[in-house]
Amino acid sequence: MNYLAHAFLSQQSPEAILGALLGDFVKGEVGSEYPTTVRDAILLHRRIDRYTDAHPLHRACCAMISPPRRLFAPVLVDMFYDHFLARHWADYHPLPLTQFAQQVYAVLLAHQAELPPRLQWVAPRMAADDWLSAYAQVPGIEAALDGIARRLGRYRRAAALHGAIDELTLHYVDFERHFRDYFPQLIAHTQTLTPKQAA
Repeated sequence: MNYLAHAFLSQQSPEAILGALLGDFVKGEVGSEYPTTVRDAILLHRRIDRYTDAHPLHRACCAMISPPRRLFAPVLVDMFYDHFLARHWADYHPLPLTQFAQQVYAVLLAHQAELPPRLQWVAPRMAADDWLSAYAQVPGIEAALDGIARRLGRYRRAAALHGAIDELTLHYVDFERHFRDYFPQLIAHTQTLTPKQAA
């Protein structure tokens, strides 16, 4: 799961959205420096990632990624899932995607000074270019993947990420079908978790 899915799966209060998006940037033990709701959302983010990585449908999607890019399959599939969530947003959420996205950006920008350095850099760019809404279109996901490839450019293996949008277009129908089967299961699983269970 990537930014959009984690924000969606949070309890969607400002604190929960903040914690959901911090989940990729806060490593190790989550201490008392975060309010309880933020801390719970970070821990929920981690539980969602563990559930997703172990799920047979997610693994099936990863297996469709071509061998040269297989190392990055979980990253690619998470991005593809955000694409399908954005594409089918109205089936899952009552607010228009653009309105929900603006709420997410407002939370990040309101707390920008407190964010980890990488997220401080990402947040204004995410808002200015409306990344979350852009995910609904293939070029939006392509731009996001190209950004990841540039960021990891110092690693030789990351060169395989260039042109990775081809993985989505080659198996588009299968990825979409797997997502549509998987996401309701993830929603149901997430709703069963208490903050303590999310740890």
